Amino acid sequence: MLTKKIILELENKLTEQKTAIKKELESFAVEDKNLKHNWTAQFPNKEKGDPEEEADDATEYENLLSLEHSLELKLKDVDIALEKIHKVKTGKYGVCEKCSKKIEEKRLMACPEAKFCIKCNI
Repeated sequence: MLTKKIILELENKLTEQKTAIKKELESFAVEDKNLKHNWTAQFPNKEKGDPEEEADDATEYENLLSLEHSLELKLKDVDIALEKIHKVKTGKYGVCEKCSKKIEEKRLMACPEAKFCIKCNI
């Protein structure tokens, strides 16, 4: 069973993760204020003219799009976990979404946004 102390520690970890993810996204993307968890990567704004540099810019942009998508998903998972913690009365935080068994404390300490227990995650 998760104690209040452990839940507070996990909440702090999630809050730190959320801040770090948003900071990383802000370094190359703009947040859409109308859609939650939606960011738009900005195309590298470098000098044009050299076809090799333009190709490099396009490749960099593709990489940023992939990173943006990954970070958006992670941010969404973190927000969902925080919402579950804030709604402690529902008892859904730390419960596997597949089998409804409690997620192991070690797993939550390593990955506080986990939705599944180890068995169901495989």
